[in-house]
Amino acid sequence: MSRRYDLIIDGKSVPADDYAEIRSPSTGEVVGLAAQASRAQLDDAVGAAQQAFAGWRCASDETRSEACAAVAGAITEHQAELAELLSREQGKPLKGLGAEFELQGCIGWAGFTAQQSLPVKVIEDSEERRVEEHRVPIGVVGSITPWNWPLMIAVWHILPAIRTGNAVVIKPSPFTPLGTLRLVEIMNEVLPPGLVNAIAGGDELGAELSRHPDIRKLVFTGSIPTGSKVMASAASDLKRVTLELGGNDPAIVLPDADPAAIAEGLYWGAMINSGQTCGAIKRLYVHDALYDAVAESLLAIDAKVPMGDGLDTNNLLGPLQNERQYRKVIELVEDAKARGARILCGGEPTDGPGYFYPVTFVADIEDGAPLVDDEQFGPVLPIIRYTEVDDAVRRANGTSYGLDASVWGRDPEQLADVAARLEAGTVFINKHADIAPHIPFGGVKCSGLGVEFGEEGLAAYTDIKIINAAV
Repeated sequence: MSRRYDLIIDGKSVPADDYAEIRSPSTGEVVGLAAQASRAQLDDAVGAAQQAFAGWRCASDETRSEACAAVAGAITEHQAELAELLSREQGKPLKGLGAEFELQGCIGWAGFTAQQSLPVKVIEDSEERRVEEHRVPIGVVGSITPWNWPLMIAVWHILPAIRTGNAVVIKPSPFTPLGTLRLVEIMNEVLPPGLVNAIAGGDELGAELSRHPDIRKLVFTGSIPTGSKVMASAASDLKRVTLELGGNDPAIVLPDADPAAIAEGLYWGAMINSGQTCGAIKRLYVHDALYDAVAESLLAIDAKVPMGDGLDTNNLLGPLQNERQYRKVIELVEDAKARGARILCGGEPTDGPGYFYPVTFVADIEDGAPLVDDEQFGPVLPIIRYTEVDDAVRRANGTSYGLDASVWGRDPEQLADVAARLEAGTVFINKHADIAPHIPFGGVKCSGLGVEFGEEGLAAYTDIKIINAAV
């Protein structure tokens, strides 16, 4: 019988009236049963968080830091268990840039957050006044996380919230709830009851969480359409929001680049997590002089990268996580074929169980095709030819997306010039998707609102309070 994963409310495992089967995207087998929270249980979780917040907001900076360090230690103790559950539920391989990599990210981010702080800032200290800027917690934070990096993004949401004195109610994607429910259960072994609560359910539960009057901040990672709905829900009572939304990240290969030297960076910049990463390369613009050489270099790397069931430690790429995303990728590739695009490899679903779609490089395609203009979120990369760098920059900027971008070449001045003109929250030079806990991360245009990571990301979980005293 499959294991049941209950809700975590006020430090305790709480059963539900209904449970949903969560199936492996690799095999179709049932991984576990996820409790489906009712509206009353959502209220219970928020109420528990409010009660915990009443004391936690007054906890010392040292206490909060120690709590985050304890969470990092608890995840470390359970990382093998969590990595296997993540691989089975999400589909990503254990090895490479997969489940074990994600758990290392969880531990690293939690440990770094424990060391962060927001000290009091003295704005003025004169004969007339002393003015201090304090960062104070907001209240109960509602977190809604996606299915592509479910555990690491949960840590990204939860740890800065509790580090700054808030309490949390987290709702994972209905496609990947099991790992998050177990992660929060583990966190509760070292945290005060009610400080971090986990509920699970469908999209309607996320909408209820977004509208809940006692949630004071929402943190959402996911699609632009859903992010817009979250922001609209928050507007009614002026909740604070941080939104990390979709990306259709362009990469531009300049005419002086060395195809062989950059191929591996381009490949994994696009194919990390089988392309199911908001910050992955989604459009590759290559100068006409290097077009064929870059394509050949990418194909040579792909020939050595095995795809399959994540629990087979030889595999480095896994399936698409769910049927909806699988069907979307198929439709985009079929549309590209109908437009006359050339398929360099892949291009057809893999036979057998699971939502496997092979790495597919698509040549002779232009802007305007859905595969180029939309965020495909799969192991498919359109390679677009250009002849003038200015035109490549214009095309790269010609969407409503603005999460990441990258430029590849040898001339430092030209690289810096192109990087300065690309419209993105982060522009990488000769690499892509290199994130770290001390570097702020966020999008521009429709790719997000606010930032995560670094001091700026930590401050996003606080309000500014000014103490202005007469001397």
